[in-house]
Amino acid sequence: MQSSNTRLETEIIFDWIAAGSSVLDLGCGDGDLLYRLAKEKGCRVQGIEIEEEAIYRCVEKGLSVLHDDIDSGLPEYGDNSFDYVVLNQSFQQVKRPEAVLREALRVGRETIVSFPNFAYCSARFQMFFLGRTPVTPSLPHEWHDTPNLHFLSISDFTGFCSRRRIKVEQAAFAAGGRKVWLFPNLLASTGIFRISNGARGV
Repeated sequence: MQSSNTRLETEIIFDWIAAGSSVLDLGCGDGDLLYRLAKEKGCRVQGIEIEEEAIYRCVEKGLSVLHDDIDSGLPEYGDNSFDYVVLNQSFQQVKRPEAVLREALRVGRETIVSFPNFAYCSARFQMFFLGRTPVTPSLPHEWHDTPNLHFLSISDFTGFCSRRRIKVEQAAFAAGGRKVWLFPNLLASTGIFRISNGARGV
């Protein structure tokens, strides 16, 4: 069952994607977002997923999903093949996030990225006062079984984009199933960004 924060995050991404557009979801999981986009907005959708069980569930929904590792790049897709490329809670799980984002920006006219904010106040509290790797609603796994390979903050990501001349078209922040409007690097557990490659080359 999805948490309230995950539901809000999905709604934000769903709202950002225009009806009738083409969407590639990198690390699409069970395909719930793609299914909604196809059924409710008439989008042309494609997913890439590495977990076989998740792929089976996508196929049951009638979705087109490739079994692949997004760390290996997207050589089968040309430049601007899709209107949107989505990295929904998968960006921090890849081995080479910069290379993956470069490919996403090449293949998509816009890229939507969401990730847990490691600088969230609850995570800071646990690190500072308990001296432990934090466990929060957006970082629910213990250190030994987390799928996350990179722990970044909202400020880390905005700085990363600025240095590479990646344009932030839109941003939203969430915690506890509600949008966060002030001090997101401290008060938001999740960041969601819609970005484009203003420099045409990361």
